[in-house]
Amino acid sequence: VQLQASGGGLVPAGGSLRLSCVASGAIGYSNTMAWYRQAPGKERVLVAGITSGGNTNYADFVKDRFIVGEDNGENTVYLQMNDLRPDDTAVYYCAASSRARMLTMASPSNMDYWGKGTQVTVSS
Repeated sequence: VQLQASGGGLVPAGGSLRLSCVASGAIGYSNTMAWYRQAPGKERVLVAGITSGGNTNYADFVKDRFIVGEDNGENTVYLQMNDLRPDDTAVYYCAASSRARMLTMASPSNMDYWGKGTQVTVSS
C-alpha cells in the first residue's frame, strides 16, 4: 500500500489549502484514513480522519475550520483547511488502517500505512 499526499505549501494567515492523499496498492475498501501533523519538536497528532462508514474525528484545534472527506471511487482522502493560522504550520501526513476506528484513530500507533509528509507553512 502506498499513500501519496500533495497540496501543501506556503499560505498567509486566514488563507486556505486543500491536501489530497491517494492510496494505491492492496488498500481494500474498509479502511480508516486520517491526517496527522507534526510540528518541529512536537509529537505527531491527529488532525482529522474518516472511517469507511463515514464517521469523522476532528482534533479540537481544527473543528469548524477543517473538513475531511473521501472519494472512495478514487481511493482519495482530502483535507480542506480554511482560516489557517501560523500554529497550523507543520508537516502533514496521511495514514490508513484497516483496524483503526473513529476513536482509536486518535493514536498514530493504530495506523498501518503512512505517506510521506507534505509541508504546510502559514505566515503571520
